Amino acid sequence: MVVSINKYLAEAIGTFILVFLGSMSVLAAIATDSPIMVAVPLGFGLGLMAAIFAVGHVSGGHFNPAVTLAMWLDKRTSSSDLIGYWIGQFVGGIIASAVVLAATDRDGVRVTVNVSPEGAGVGLLMEFVLTLIFVLVILASTKKAPAMAGLVIPFTLAVVHLAGIPFSGASVNPARSFGPALVGGTLNEVWIYLVAPLAGAAVAWVFWRMFGGDEADV
Repeated sequence: MVVSINKYLAEAIGTFILVFLGSMSVLAAIATDSPIMVAVPLGFGLGLMAAIFAVGHVSGGHFNPAVTLAMWLDKRTSSSDLIGYWIGQFVGGIIASAVVLAATDRDGVRVTVNVSPEGAGVGLLMEFVLTLIFVLVILASTKKAPAMAGLVIPFTLAVVHLAGIPFSGASVNPARSFGPALVGGTLNEVWIYLVAPLAGAAVAWVFWRMFGGDEADV
């Protein structure tokens, strides 16, 4: 039981690190008039790397409900851990945004909320495809190249942000989107960032089983 609680706590801490550092990179870029398309991908990519190296050894370093869903589908995560991880991840994201609120104000939090400037359809499509790519890389790298996964996965998240920021805000993580939306009081578009990443993760797992999963388990 203690081991499980430690894993859930690690997921909360790791998600906090990711969401806090990523969110503050958005605000720092705006405050210093730095290029958003450089600062934000680096903030989230390096934030994920920091989380992985800080507590990833405890829980496996998901820090993302979509990743946990894919790991559960692949039987690398139990059903009880699926729920525990999700709770930890959402709590971590909410606390991170609460700290951002304490450091700035509600408008500061709202700046970090994912929005889809091209409309819900484009947002759903981009979040689905970007999450599919991201989770497929995670499923493959953690099985076939685990020594490199701690670098490959954060780098992929940074590239995902480069590709997706102008179209959907590039979340690929329901916990990353829900925390700022809840604390900022802007929940009208959050459903996009809950539904599309989970669907993308499920399809990523299907592709993994088709093209690499069976071979990896032999």
